[in-house]
Amino acid sequence: MNWDDYVAARYRPGKSEDEFRNYSPDTTPAVAEFYRQNHAGQTVEFVRAKRAQYLALERGKKSIWEAAEYLNTLVDDSDPDTDLSQIEHLLQTAEAIRRDGHPRWFVLVGLVHDLGKVLCLYGEPQWAVVGDTFPVGCAWSDQIVFPEYFAANPDSRVPEYQTLCGIYEPHCGLDRVCLSWGHDEYIYRVTRNYLPEPAQYMLRYHSFYPAHKHGAYRHLMNAQDELMFEWVRKFNSYDLYSKGRERPNLEQVRPYYEDLVAEFFPAQLDW
Repeated sequence: MNWDDYVAARYRPGKSEDEFRNYSPDTTPAVAEFYRQNHAGQTVEFVRAKRAQYLALERGKKSIWEAAEYLNTLVDDSDPDTDLSQIEHLLQTAEAIRRDGHPRWFVLVGLVHDLGKVLCLYGEPQWAVVGDTFPVGCAWSDQIVFPEYFAANPDSRVPEYQTLCGIYEPHCGLDRVCLSWGHDEYIYRVTRNYLPEPAQYMLRYHSFYPAHKHGAYRHLMNAQDELMFEWVRKFNSYDLYSKGRERPNLEQVRPYYEDLVAEFFPAQLDW
């Protein structure tokens, strides 16, 4: 399934989060196909290989704006739900956070949270970039969307990976847990040296729905995870599920965001 099919199937304007996440193979066949590929391919071996490939941040230096402009090549006129560019969507999310009076670093999270999707432009398949995330190397929660598709995952036949904690210790903390590979971990690693801890959690776990929406995997979380996930939940109310029709005035707001980016980030970051 290509990017446009995935976006078209997932993002519907005017829906609540609960309606949006009411998945079934019959009503959302493209989403079901996406997760069929995702659940079959996200193995411990795959995740470890991708972490080794990308987390050394050796793909060159880019500014935040260069990364956003690079990501803009993912936007296609065939997207039926919005004609916003990626930069406009990021600004739309950040502006909603800004209007509600949150701290400046919180606004910045809205601006950068999807920049890890440049992985698609490095040649990664969409199922390894977007979608809900979940731990690998331990039993899959039934709170993961389409859990039946894990039957095709080779890790289902590894007994060590099918216990409650698997390769992890109880309450070891999520920093010691490998989640399925995607854009969250990548943008977290690119930006983590420059942002406060709540922002790091928002970026790293905003797609970890089984945990922050359904309360799964608390047996792996420590006290700091529990505390920081309150911030993750705050951020998710501003994420893609509440796409609006209003187009941000890029020229009007860009000076504010240029100052904001310069406050926290160097001119060039390692990617």
